[in-house]
Amino acid sequence: MEMYNFMINEGKGPVSEKFIALNIHDFDAASTFIAGLSYKRNQDKNNILCVFEDKGGTCSTKHAVLRKLALENGQDSVKLMLGIFKMDSKYAPSIKKTLDQYRLAYIPEAHNYLKIGNHYYDFTKPGSGYNDFKSNLLSETEIEHDQITLEKITFHREFLRNWLDNERIGYNLEEIWSVREKCIEDLQKPTKEEPETNFSPVCFQNSPEVRDEYK
Repeated sequence: MEMYNFMINEGKGPVSEKFIALNIHDFDAASTFIAGLSYKRNQDKNNILCVFEDKGGTCSTKHAVLRKLALENGQDSVKLMLGIFKMDSKYAPSIKKTLDQYRLAYIPEAHNYLKIGNHYYDFTKPGSGYNDFKSNLLSETEIEHDQITLEKITFHREFLRNWLDNERIGYNLEEIWSVREKCIEDLQKPTKEEPETNFSPVCFQNSPEVRDEYK
């Protein structure tokens, strides 16, 4: 699949100017640069330039800045997506003990990525890919670059609330959120099968900072 691309033009906006200052002049190079940045929590997710200032970001901030770049250059076909997928022990073996403890087959988790036409792209880390979680996808919705904080959390929690009701799961929202936190803690513990350097596309995996994303 050929990578979607466009030129970054001068005078279009703050994100475009940041990339041009880094001698990055097209979307292909910009997305490669973003994927290569460290995975880390940003100091101010409401600042669209935070990935440049912090020299890193999460799935939220990395894809939000690419959506903003596209908008600045008249490329509205680059959509920012919020997906909810089944996080199970097949996908992440390290959470099996916690899922078993709470008698759960999986727990719904949130992730951001891009959709361009009929194709999906994940620039969270080098090697990230939509196909890694596609088969487990439960729901997805389009959001804007300025909706990755409160709106993302609200969508995720509302999905969990409905899931608990529809699947007759014997936990309330706060209890299942606590189970989710335990799963994230499990993912941060390196094992022989899952070394500490992990390039999973899911935005939280093996990232000590990520638990604060949803606090």
